[in-house]
Amino acid sequence: MKLKPLGRTDLRVTEICLGTMTWGSQNTEAEGHAQIDMALDAGLNFMDTAELYAVPRSPQTSGRTEEIIGSWFKRSGKRDKWILASKVAGGPVDFLRDGTRTSGKTLREAFEASLRRLGTDYIDLYQIHWAGRGSYNFDGSWTYEPHKQDTADVLGNIEDMLVTLGELIAEGKLRHAGVSNETTWGIGQWLRIAEAKGLPRLVSVQNEYNLLRRHFDLDLAELSHHEQVGLLAYSPLAGGLLTGKYNDGQVPPGSRLDYQKGFWRLNDQSEAAVKQYQALAARHGLDPAQMAIAFTLTRPFMTSVIIGATSTEQLANAIGAADITLSPEVLTEIDAIHRRYPRTI
Repeated sequence: MKLKPLGRTDLRVTEICLGTMTWGSQNTEAEGHAQIDMALDAGLNFMDTAELYAVPRSPQTSGRTEEIIGSWFKRSGKRDKWILASKVAGGPVDFLRDGTRTSGKTLREAFEASLRRLGTDYIDLYQIHWAGRGSYNFDGSWTYEPHKQDTADVLGNIEDMLVTLGELIAEGKLRHAGVSNETTWGIGQWLRIAEAKGLPRLVSVQNEYNLLRRHFDLDLAELSHHEQVGLLAYSPLAGGLLTGKYNDGQVPPGSRLDYQKGFWRLNDQSEAAVKQYQALAARHGLDPAQMAIAFTLTRPFMTSVIIGATSTEQLANAIGAADITLSPEVLTEIDAIHRRYPRTI
C-alpha cells in the first residue's frame, strides 16, 4: 500500500483510507470491528470518522461510530497502528450543541467528547466537517448564495476555530487540522489567517471526488498543488452509483438508496454516465468499482481515497483497487465519457 505525505507534515498515510460512517446504523459493532481488522491486515494505516456518524444522521446514532472505533482500540490495544481522523460538524445541526454554528468554544466541547468516545488521548487529524457558512457540496450546490454572507463574520469564525485548534495542538491532544466540503476561497482564507496569526496550517481537505463529480479538477487542484493541501476523497463510488446496482430503477435491499431515502445523486444523467463507465470497464475486463477507485488514485492532488463498505466482501474489493493500474487507453476513454457527462450529480 503506497504512503502519501499528509500536507507538509511528517505523517505518511496510506493512499486508501478506511471510511466508517455506516458503523452503528447499517453495520453492527462486530461488523465494524471486522472491517478494521481486515483493513489493518491489508496494510491500511488511515481511518476517518466524525462526531455525526453513523449516517443517516440522528440523535440516536450520532457519536456511535466513534464509540465502535473506541471499543476496537480498547479490545485490541492497537491505537498506535492507526492515523485517526475525525470531524466536528461545521454548520448548525438541530440535535448538536443547541443547533448553533461551531465556534472555538463548541469545537473544544465536540473534540473532548470525541476523545471520550474514541477512548484515546489524541486525534491525528481534526476536520471541520462542512463550512459554517454553507458550501457548494451536496445538493446545496444549486442553491448556495455566498453573496449574502457577512465576510467579517465568516473570517472571524475561521480565526476563532483556528485559535482553539492551536490550543489543542499545544496541549498534545491534536496533531493536525483539516477541513471538509470546503471551497477554494474558503481554504485560501484558512491558510491566510493561519500564516498571519501563527495558527495551525491546514494539511488536507476532504471533498467528494469520483467519476461523476470532478469539481476538484479545477481551482481546487491548483490550490492543492501550490499549497500542499491534499485531497482526501470521499464517495469514490458516488454513493454506490458507479457499481451499477441502482441502474434501471433497482433498489437492492440494505443498499444506501434503500436505507437513506431522498438519495439525491440518482438521476437520468448520472445513470446514463454510469452505464457508459460500466461498458468501458467490461470492454477492458475491469471490475467497475475497482476501475472507479483506481481512477481516483491516479489524480496528482490525491492524498488518500476514503472507501466505505457495509460488508467485508465490498471492503476487500475496494482495497483491491490499489493493485489496479489503468492503461492509457482506459484513461483516454474515461476522459471522453467525462466530456460527454461533465456534471451529473
